[in-house]
Amino acid sequence: MKVGEAVKKEVFIEPPFITLGQLLKEEAIVSSGGQAKWYLKEHAVDVNDEPDNRRGRKLYPGDTVDVKDVGLFFIRLKQAE
Repeated sequence: MKVGEAVKKEVFIEPPFITLGQLLKEEAIVSSGGQAKWYLKEHAVDVNDEPDNRRGRKLYPGDTVDVKDVGLFFIRLKQAE
């Protein structure tokens, strides 16, 4: 991957949801919930093609999160093993 190139990644979650702040932490975009709040004020994030800056926004399987200049994340349900 080239420097500055955004990633496309599937994120597998346990039911029923994950919050936007948790996603940012899991993907190492931020290191804490406080940073997530700041990050969402300063950076463009789209959830299902609509701007959203709420770190508590619930993300469900099938949702798509576009973090500008970072990547496109597809929320998927983790299958039982």
